[in-house]
Amino acid sequence: MGSAWSRLVNDRPGYSAPVLATYVPKAPSVTGGAPWLFTPGDRPARPRVPVRRGLPGAVLFDRDGTLIQDVPYNGDPARVRLMPHARAAVDAVREWGVPVGVVTNQSGVARGLLTPGAVEAVLRRVEELLGPFDIWAVCPHGPADDCGCRKPAPGLVHAACAALGTDPRRAVVLGDIGADLAAARAAGARGVLVPNAVTRPEEIADAARTAPDLLTAVRGLPAGAGDAP
Repeated sequence: MGSAWSRLVNDRPGYSAPVLATYVPKAPSVTGGAPWLFTPGDRPARPRVPVRRGLPGAVLFDRDGTLIQDVPYNGDPARVRLMPHARAAVDAVREWGVPVGVVTNQSGVARGLLTPGAVEAVLRRVEELLGPFDIWAVCPHGPADDCGCRKPAPGLVHAACAALGTDPRRAVVLGDIGADLAAARAAGARGVLVPNAVTRPEEIADAARTAPDLLTAVRGLPAGAGDAP
């Protein structure tokens, strides 16, 4: 029997055929105001090392412009390219035994530019390049949808932390724009800005914490684990 995700793709006219669906979004409605949560499904659980004192309870990465190059409204896995040091940064968090997740706005769904199948296909390509994540929290809504999950709102961070059993106050969000840090702050989490070519100067100036690249950002997390958000 197909998963809820594959049924969603098959039952919506015009949506692409699903990739083998091992992920199940907990809230598949685009208009319902809740994020999509993708979990590992039937994939064997990754062995977890007990989280050491002084480390965050979870590290949540923005997707576009942070883990992978930002290609607007991309639904083509062949166009996925990693950002510098992305694999080393994610692997470093995994080595600590800290859960890793992704929190990403994908308004192309609401705009009719992305299908659910395309979102999942890109997700799968990212995991081919970076390994499995413990949770993906995806906002499929547009700016006018008045949802609570589209960054800078805190809903994605709250949903990801709830799925991981982690207090948001122990989580860290790594992103490349001010909305990522605003979502972290609103959720009570710590945010670290990793600027790129499109990050605005005022976003850098407003950020409490910045890092020149993703690996440097991750390496600095234990030292700042006790900081207030």
